[in-house]
Amino acid sequence: MAQKIVIKVQMTCDKCRSKAMALVAAFVGVNSVSLAGDDKDQVVVVGDGVDSVKLTSALRKKVGPAKLMQVGDAKKEEPEKKNKNPEPTVVEYTSYPWQYYHQPAPVVYEYPAYGYNSRPGTCSIM
Repeated sequence: MAQKIVIKVQMTCDKCRSKAMALVAAFVGVNSVSLAGDDKDQVVVVGDGVDSVKLTSALRKKVGPAKLMQVGDAKKEEPEKKNKNPEPTVVEYTSYPWQYYHQPAPVVYEYPAYGYNSRPGTCSIM
């Protein structure tokens, strides 16, 4: 069963936040990682079989002071009740001009090509 772990970590900059996210994402069994809280100072980890104590101590070593706030089951949000008669979805297709382009006709060069003098033995520069 998936568990939800919330760890409060003292993070002062975006570099610390990305370092903490990368560290947590590298742990075995982690399904998702996100930041929460007003100051984005809480790391929310959802995973299966994740050791919360080892995770917290790793964050203390690499990022800064960390405090384990909550460990519990991850509850999946249940969708709202479905309507028995849903309204049909209308999809409009708009063609864009760049979808229909024409390739130019192939150019065929005949012998003698440009810059070639048809009289042999004469210089074309002089």
